[in-house]
Amino acid sequence: MTTTSEAPESATPEQRHADWLELFFDLVFVAFAAQLSHSLHGNPSPQDFGVFLALYFPPWWMWINFTVAANLFVDDSARRRLLMLSAMACLALMAAAVPEATGDRGPAYALGYAGTRLVLLGLWWPATRLPGAMRVPKWRPLGYCLASGVLWAASAFVPGPWRYGMWALLIVAEVVLLLTARGNGIARQLHTGYLVERVGLFVIIVLGESVLALITSTDQTWTLQAGVTALLGFVLLAALWWSYFDFGATSVELMLGASRGRDTYVLARDVAGFLHFFVTASVICVAGGLATAVDEAGHAHLPQGALVALAGGLALYHLTHATIALRYGRPVGSVAVWAVPGVGIPVLVIVLGGHLAPWLVVLILAAEAIVHLLYAKAMARRRLAAGMV
Repeated sequence: MTTTSEAPESATPEQRHADWLELFFDLVFVAFAAQLSHSLHGNPSPQDFGVFLALYFPPWWMWINFTVAANLFVDDSARRRLLMLSAMACLALMAAAVPEATGDRGPAYALGYAGTRLVLLGLWWPATRLPGAMRVPKWRPLGYCLASGVLWAASAFVPGPWRYGMWALLIVAEVVLLLTARGNGIARQLHTGYLVERVGLFVIIVLGESVLALITSTDQTWTLQAGVTALLGFVLLAALWWSYFDFGATSVELMLGASRGRDTYVLARDVAGFLHFFVTASVICVAGGLATAVDEAGHAHLPQGALVALAGGLALYHLTHATIALRYGRPVGSVAVWAVPGVGIPVLVIVLGGHLAPWLVVLILAAEAIVHLLYAKAMARRRLAAGMV
């Protein structure tokens, strides 16, 4: 991608960074990541993966909503602090409900999410009184926040099977409302560097949960084989961290900074809002699979579900980054060079995993991640030599 010396319309003179309240707010998502990762330990079934994605999307979606609100409206008032702290309590309730959210704790999960919608209403309502293009029509927060919150609360009293269908419809409605928003005023106020920083911090959260899962499993399975498997798992995570923050996050910031007007809003929505859901979900899957690999280090091979979580998570990670690159407008051929082996090798590991020891599975995936990183660094040097970034 080429650089530009012209300041984008979305740029703002002041530098924005996450404040202490936002960093404190993020801690509840550490608990969420741990709960969701634990649900993929052992030998998860296809239904377990479906439940994982279904339970992960609402808190992720709420985190994105709170991040956008903090991005647009600089406010350190006691009112905002109390609202954000209230949201943390609601999200903590949801996290505690995750293990039985499809059973007895479903109502608690629904009520927790309903509470976050009402908090979001409190954050966005002042925007209905802003001047000019930044003014938000009152019907949007009333529909997107208040009506949604009331319906989520009502779902707590709906019988189990119907409750989950209601959740799905409400999430779809929220997404449709976002897709129909024009976002012209938002694009002029969006702090792209701040948005990239916040999304990067969330990636750090899920990578941190992966490291914690390795440590916890090693503590519970104190053997040489477990230690070797954990070390290889750490190498895999380190390679993912290196490639993401040297190339993934940098590319997002450059592309958002070079975009104009509504394109900035749409690109931020697609990459940070939708596609990074799959980036972070894939890392949580890898965390669950790595924990099982350490637990099962002394066995002949990993359970099929653990293979899907570990190798499938890595395949999804690469596939999502390939989709992001295509969303930027990169040529299909240049993306396929690294995306095809990035997806294909983990899929091959899933197919052959029944004949591979756990440590060997992790070794192959770590080697793939390292080669992927080295290729990205080589291509970056080539682009730099050609006068591009």
